[in-house]
Amino acid sequence: MSKPILAIVGRPNVGKSTLFNYLGSQRVSIVEDMPGVTRDRIYMDAEWLDQKFTMIDTGGIELESSDKILTAMRYQAQLAIEEADAILFMVDAKAGMTTADEEIATILRGTRKPVLLAVNKADSPKDMTDVYEFYGLGLGDPMPISSANALNIGDLLDEIIKILPTNQDEERDDDQIRVAVIGRPNVGKSSLVNAVLGEDRVIVSDIPGTTRDAIDTHFQKEGTSYVLIDTAGMRRKAKIDLPVERYSVIRSLRAVDRSDVVLMVIDALDGVTEQDKKIAGYAHEAGKGIVIIVNKWDLVEKDTKTSLRFTEEIRSELIFMQYAPIMFLSALTKQRVHRVTELIKFVADQNAMRVSTSVLNQVIEDAVAINPPPSHRGRRLKIYFSTQANVKPPTFVFFVNEPEIMHFSYLRFLENKLRESFGFEGTPLKLVVRGRKEETE
Repeated sequence: MSKPILAIVGRPNVGKSTLFNYLGSQRVSIVEDMPGVTRDRIYMDAEWLDQKFTMIDTGGIELESSDKILTAMRYQAQLAIEEADAILFMVDAKAGMTTADEEIATILRGTRKPVLLAVNKADSPKDMTDVYEFYGLGLGDPMPISSANALNIGDLLDEIIKILPTNQDEERDDDQIRVAVIGRPNVGKSSLVNAVLGEDRVIVSDIPGTTRDAIDTHFQKEGTSYVLIDTAGMRRKAKIDLPVERYSVIRSLRAVDRSDVVLMVIDALDGVTEQDKKIAGYAHEAGKGIVIIVNKWDLVEKDTKTSLRFTEEIRSELIFMQYAPIMFLSALTKQRVHRVTELIKFVADQNAMRVSTSVLNQVIEDAVAINPPPSHRGRRLKIYFSTQANVKPPTFVFFVNEPEIMHFSYLRFLENKLRESFGFEGTPLKLVVRGRKEETE
């Protein structure tokens, strides 16, 4: 399922980030807080009235400026507008309608995409008269809100849902393994795709995907069907590095949503960057199988411990993704490329693995005997029963006496025991704790 994308745009300092952060702090976000996952993001997955969507927080649009940063912010916002399914345009009630607002509105009217106009900083009834002038932007009824005081935010979300396309399950062949090739621009994603397909493969077809400008390439190897989703093709209207790098993430989000396995491509010369962490964190939280590909390995000067040092660096930077296998290769020289599909198949199987209830409970019983559960104020946690509720990712439910006593560190211990017993290499695990009474509900 590919979630619709909402771009939040407007001049600098109208309150876009305040709204974005407020929604996150109110747990509208469906992404759980997990230790080690990068939270400094330009995007947030959200859900309202059973509709899931992704919000993109943009830099403010400053249309006439020689300042390089402001110019970059303008291009960032324009790229977000181009990629989004709908747009939330925010203006400032206290500042009133400005020439910049009018110019942005002209751009938005030309997109032919649904636009919702939110007038922020309408903190009191006396500010309501300042809202009416924004009818002059020609974008429909302006909605007064206050991000800082949380006024009319629920109504705003109701209207957002109305302009977004509904979540729809994509028709797909469950026997196919769908692989998203993601990463920053110029790390070698297209070269890797071409190298994989250039071997002895049966290429079925090249079909445009739902991701804009991405191509779904169907091929087969050793009886297994694959679909490669290449997200490398960015439309570049100007030579702008920062915006393209920042908003290439939007295509990666769409590709991840549609995939079973993610190939996270990292440039061996650059190492892990903040952008890599953001994209990898999204794939992790989406529960996808993950393989970390370190490309351009042929350009690295090596000694006997080079790969070990690189591995330690990656594990340190992507601390939430210790389970992901790392492959060092060169798409240019084809070094180790022949192993890529083999590893994809292995990780896909791990992501879809099921464990019998009897075996699972025996493993948990042994783990509890080795390391008893925590206690709190004289009450000790008891794990009565465990079961696997789902796959992709493997999801385990633990029925306990008092869920609030379960500490994340003990859940991490249980996760490690599950990995020791069953593998689950290349896939995140989801562990859910419920009270015993919930078992019969």
